[in-house]
Amino acid sequence: MSDGDGLYRWQLRWERWRTQPRARIGLLVAMGLGVMMFLAIIAGIYESREPALLQVEPSPSLAPGVLLVRTTARVARSLYDKPGGYLANDLTPPGVWLDDMPHWELGVLAEVRAMVHALHEQWGLSRADYVEDDDLSHADTDFAVDPQSWWFPRPEREFQDGVGALHAYADRLALRPPQAIFLARDAALRQYLEEVDDDLGRMSAHLNAAVPQVGAEGDRIVARPTTSWWRIDDVFYEARGRCWALVPLLQALDSEYATTLQQRHADLSMRAAIYELEATQQTLWSPMVLNGSGFGLFANHSLTLANYIDRAHLDLSDVVSQLGP
Repeated sequence: MSDGDGLYRWQLRWERWRTQPRARIGLLVAMGLGVMMFLAIIAGIYESREPALLQVEPSPSLAPGVLLVRTTARVARSLYDKPGGYLANDLTPPGVWLDDMPHWELGVLAEVRAMVHALHEQWGLSRADYVEDDDLSHADTDFAVDPQSWWFPRPEREFQDGVGALHAYADRLALRPPQAIFLARDAALRQYLEEVDDDLGRMSAHLNAAVPQVGAEGDRIVARPTTSWWRIDDVFYEARGRCWALVPLLQALDSEYATTLQQRHADLSMRAAIYELEATQQTLWSPMVLNGSGFGLFANHSLTLANYIDRAHLDLSDVVSQLGP
């Protein structure tokens, strides 16, 4: 075919497209859908970015409990005040097809709930007459909302109310004299760290279940159930979100209980646990979570994350044992 024949064919196609409305409409619709898909992909990449670790800056001028409560509020605020906002309940693109960030949010929310509940039931409850703090009670209820509700109640609104209640409680703690109770009891710290330590153990078990394992049952060796391949990334990002939230929370506790931890020789173990949890936030360069086998070409991200969590689990276990019964 000569160049002249090719040019003539393109001229015929152009004339057909110019004179036939259906062809024009079809092409315009296809182009519009392509542009929308491209923009949705770009928006999805932007909304899937994880926030940087929060920086905790202790201050000797703060009243007991203020740093911990304000840090909890900052962690909770990240659920809706990050690129893309809160995604776990989205029903529209690109959030509706994003999978990793919603599970990261669920991991962060789990740690926020645990801390707010501990503040409500342990640190902020008057043991003399068992009077609850109204702000902590409201915050505990606000963060207990269904995280995937999209109509009523809306999780974003409940989270904002919960953050506001935490700030109100912290402001009352900061008054001179304080207008709220924060009982910095060693037993409260120990109970909270025991729960965190148990959670780390469960997270590690779920991550390790991404690869086939065997175990003993009586006198038999049997295969243990493994995580489905389509849920591997869900488990990975939920664990990563929990670790992200734990870093600033444990840093705040390390500051609040600095004297107690030093006296019990548990300060180094506490900081070692924080260091291991910080290591879980290293950049994931792969576009997807990989679970390579053996000494193959591909990394095993689940086992790598589980390794850091296991070491943090051992360090926190040492802190709990040093704090005593």
